[in-house]
Amino acid sequence: MNRRMMIESGRGDLAIEDLPSPNMIVTIDGPAGSGKTTVAHSLARHLGLDSLDTGAMYRSIALLAIEAGVPPDNHEAVVALASEHRIDFDWTCVPPRILLDGRDVDDRLRHSDVSEIVSRIAGIPALRTVMVRAQREIASRHPRLVTEGRDQGSVVFPDAEVRFYLDADAGVRATRRALEMQRRGEACDVNEIRHAIEARDESDRGRKDAPLTVPAGAIRIDTGDLTVEQVVSVLVDHVRASFDSEKDDGS
Repeated sequence: MNRRMMIESGRGDLAIEDLPSPNMIVTIDGPAGSGKTTVAHSLARHLGLDSLDTGAMYRSIALLAIEAGVPPDNHEAVVALASEHRIDFDWTCVPPRILLDGRDVDDRLRHSDVSEIVSRIAGIPALRTVMVRAQREIASRHPRLVTEGRDQGSVVFPDAEVRFYLDADAGVRATRRALEMQRRGEACDVNEIRHAIEARDESDRGRKDAPLTVPAGAIRIDTGDLTVEQVVSVLVDHVRASFDSEKDDGS
């Protein structure tokens, strides 16, 4: 990835390599369908940073459970799968594609059977401990990173330089998810998707371990009436403000 990419905005160019610190962690949290993944990848390209889709890591474990015939409520077996298999990313791709034991499963992870159980998988406390450790280890190797998920700014990287929380009405999110499924040729019903999203929201917010919440100090953005380009532009401006503040503090 080109480390000399610049942020383009109405106020000029920002060279990320001029940051006083070698680290630049930007977290993007939010519920299902809020646009986290698409926005994170686009923002990372604008900033010249790497991007991490942590939801894909949990989806990979869900896929392993499906392939092994392990039910999501068998927590011990699910955690064992996570320790027995390797989850990695192909960082030569933009955005990075997720690899499961070296197998590219990026497209497979978006299928409905994985989506149906991933919330239950992600709610396993012992698994979240394993995943948090893995995500921090990735950040140690990729210290300039845009990372998205449901606990990035609240649990995994609470001291990240910039923290965002994206949200949108459940109906808007359901429509987005339906369009994604239609593009993959999958049959779908928007009302069913909305009910599933609302159930996922309730599950994610109600779990005892790392519930979905707005991280302290996070910038909250409603993406419902905004295009991806508009959301990214807003995020770029906030990162610029943080960058300018850091430069001033270091001068």
